[in-house]
This record gives sequence, structure tokens and C-alpha cells, in this order.
Amino acid sequence: MFDLNGKVAVVTGSTKGIGKSIAYSMAALGAKVVISSRKADACEEVTKELTNQGFEAKSIPCHIGRKEDLEKLVSEAQKEFGKIDILVCNAATNPVYGPMQKASDEAYDKIMDTNVKSVFQLCKLVCPDMATRKDGVVIIISSIGGFKGSKNLGLYSLSKAAEQQLVRNLAVEWGPHNIRVNAIAPGLIKTDFARELWEDPKKTEAVERITPLGRLGDPDDIGLLTASLATRAGNYLTGQTITIDGGRMITDPS
Repeated sequence: MFDLNGKVAVVTGSTKGIGKSIAYSMAALGAKVVISSRKADACEEVTKELTNQGFEAKSIPCHIGRKEDLEKLVSEAQKEFGKIDILVCNAATNPVYGPMQKASDEAYDKIMDTNVKSVFQLCKLVCPDMATRKDGVVIIISSIGGFKGSKNLGLYSLSKAAEQQLVRNLAVEWGPHNIRVNAIAPGLIKTDFARELWEDPKKTEAVERITPLGRLGDPDDIGLLTASLATRAGNYLTGQTITIDGGRMITDPS
């Protein structure tokens, strides 16, 4: 049931944190994995880690904010492995922290282009070939920020809410071709990306206090479930956003 042998997975932003955990988890289940991020040396390092452990992996650097890079990522992955069975859109950005009123148009464009437009473009590149085989999985890493308002992460949260709607639209469009599209919405995970939020002991304690499991998340909390959704265990699941936050969203913060 939990088997990805013969499958090819492309994971964006997979050189550290959640993305790296997803790539490792996919590889451990037998998938051939494409490691991708902006920095070529980081991609090579993680790819070498995987191949040294007996997994099959390919390094293809990509700046997801550039359409030509996305096209190269897809074409090179298909050239190397012949197909793409699983697409995980994990790479994201958040260059601003503070109220939206103070955010520039440039910041808005960068966040929406990187977090939403790149996913839209990647799916347009990958899904048609999946449809010819009547099989495919797309998983978008969103955030619980997409469910609620925020004083300091408004634009980021906006982009994550847009991703969740994109998932629903894609699931409707591609479902007849047996392509399953879902999102995962992590809570606060101890990654470099979220360091601003968890490195402060007071902020960490505040989050732990309102989280039923009483701790912050670990990248593997996301990576393991993401990989399992790509197996036959996820065959009848599509158009959904799955929250992985230790219970934070279902509890009374008071």
C-alpha cells in the first residue's frame, strides 16, 4: 500500500526543511526523486546524500519565480526519468513581516508570483502528461495561515489561501484524468524559513501553550504524511487541504 517504486517525484524547495524531508520520505518508499532549489550546490549536496544511501535522485536547480527555469525543470526531469508521476510544490517565499499597509507593490508581486503563479505554471506544464497516463499526484504545501487573518503575515497568508483554492480548481479540472490534487497546511514547523517565529523562546512558549500536542512541528511530521498521500493510500483523496499543526487550529487559544 505504501509503495512508490517506479514513481518519479519532483519536489521544489527540497534542499532543506520540509522539502528535504518530503524528498527523503518519497525516496524511502522507492520513488526516484528530483531535488530542486535555487542553489545548484545545495541541490548537488542533497542529491549526493540520497544516492550515497542507495536512493535514485537527480539534481535540477530551479528558481521558481522564472518561467524558463520551471520549463527547464520539467523538461530535464522528463528527459532523465521519462515522466513525472508526483509533483510537490513546496518552495515559497515571504520577504516581508508586518502589516499589509506597509508592504510595497513589489513585495506583493514577489510573494504572489513565487507562491501562487509558479504553482499554476508548474501544474500547467506537468498535468497534461500525467493525464495521458491517467495517473498523477500533485501536492501543494500551504499553511494554516491561509485559514485566518494575520497582523504581520498578511500577504503570505493571502498567497496560502490562494493556493488552497488553486487546489480545489485543479482537482475539479484534472480529476477525470485520475490526477489527485491536495494541499497540506502545516502549523509552526522548526525550519529555517520559520526561524523568525520559533527562535524567540517567548513566541515558542506561546505557540506550545495553545497547541494540544504541546510542541512545535518537525519537518518529518510533514514529510512522512506527504509521501504517504502519494501512494495508493491517497487514491480517493482530492481537492482537500489537510491541516498538520498539532491541533492548534481546533483549540480555544484562551
